[in-house]
Amino acid sequence: MKVTVEPGTISGTITAPPSKSLTQRALAAALLHNGTTVIRNAGRSADEMAALQVIRQLGASVQETQQDNGLLQLTVTSQGKITNPETVNCGESGLAARLFLPITAMCNEAVTVTGSGTLLQRPMRGIVAGLRSLGVSVTSHGEMLPFTVHGPIKPTNIHVDSGGSSQFISGLLFALTATASAPVAIKVNRPESTPYLDLTMDVLAQFGKPVRHNRYREFFIDPSKFTRSDVVTFDVEADWSGSACLLVAGALAGTITIPNLSAGSLQADRRLLEVFEIAGVPVESSENRITVKKCKPLAFDFDATHCPDLFPALAALAAVCDGESNIKGVHRLFNKESNRVESITEMLWRFGVHFSCEDDILTIEGQNSMERAYIDGYKDHRIVMAAAVCALKAKGTVTITHAEAVNKSYPDFFSDMGRCGMKWNYL
Repeated sequence: MKVTVEPGTISGTITAPPSKSLTQRALAAALLHNGTTVIRNAGRSADEMAALQVIRQLGASVQETQQDNGLLQLTVTSQGKITNPETVNCGESGLAARLFLPITAMCNEAVTVTGSGTLLQRPMRGIVAGLRSLGVSVTSHGEMLPFTVHGPIKPTNIHVDSGGSSQFISGLLFALTATASAPVAIKVNRPESTPYLDLTMDVLAQFGKPVRHNRYREFFIDPSKFTRSDVVTFDVEADWSGSACLLVAGALAGTITIPNLSAGSLQADRRLLEVFEIAGVPVESSENRITVKKCKPLAFDFDATHCPDLFPALAALAAVCDGESNIKGVHRLFNKESNRVESITEMLWRFGVHFSCEDDILTIEGQNSMERAYIDGYKDHRIVMAAAVCALKAKGTVTITHAEAVNKSYPDFFSDMGRCGMKWNYL
């Protein structure tokens, strides 16, 4: 599906979608909790629905109720044990695959973990070796789904490679806090995206399972420190990843207010506020409310190694900055919904923006406006959203392919932007 977006100004208030990262973690914790979990303010994105399907396949009972705000309340009932389905399907969610592979490996029988779409072409580095070190039999063709795992996991001290992602480490933390009866430790080579590990540990703590760490290079699990509650209530925060393009759109083309977004969140992409400060973007922040106003941003230098999902939004911001911006962490872009080195740089090229990519740094030369363009969305939700934001500063109509990709994380993106004045149409 294609959309066209017209250049123009925007202004308005948008309620940010729920954090799919937190929703999926809460669903994993609820599956492994012996009792009832009430998850409030969950969303309906494709990735969230994939994780919901997974925990049902693994034995949890889930009741869905629509809240007054249109979001979901999920009441999850589980015995904290895993059933043995023949297959678990993670949809197109890379997080669900890496999170639930170690959890699925708790099963006593062989289970095939698979997915769909672009997920089947995304490498799952480090997982085979990590699971085998815990006594799990793993059958796969290379490092891509489907994997067949045959457990159960045997909790023990392990030394693993993160595979360039924190998601598998998060999965191990969930699985080992569920299975360990004595203290165990996980040593990690090359920890990356460490704020996402903070999210995982925060979720586990809310379920009574605190985990300690030593600079993210070693994690300590001690079951004697765990506490238990029959009922756990978990509130999902608004999503900083989905909000990033909204806030950048405000900086480029108008005023955007997000009333349900916390500046004190543990989410990695809240670091967008640091970029705004460097770039001189006017931000008004109060408790759970962020407003960004149009300006001529200054060029910025920023290391996005631990928050790589910000790259597309940062590229859109840098494209209109006054001067040359440098964004570090390019090596984190290869294993996403698209090869984002390719998809971001092609987007910039088609918009007529000058850039270079060298030594793990994307350098972008800002300008006043962008060319009218036909943009390949690469079936990547963040590329589609970033391209739509850039279109607000184009010299004419911009066409974006694969616009339906926004359903992965933010199904209401275009309708929300339309209420703030963006002129767009489906083709």
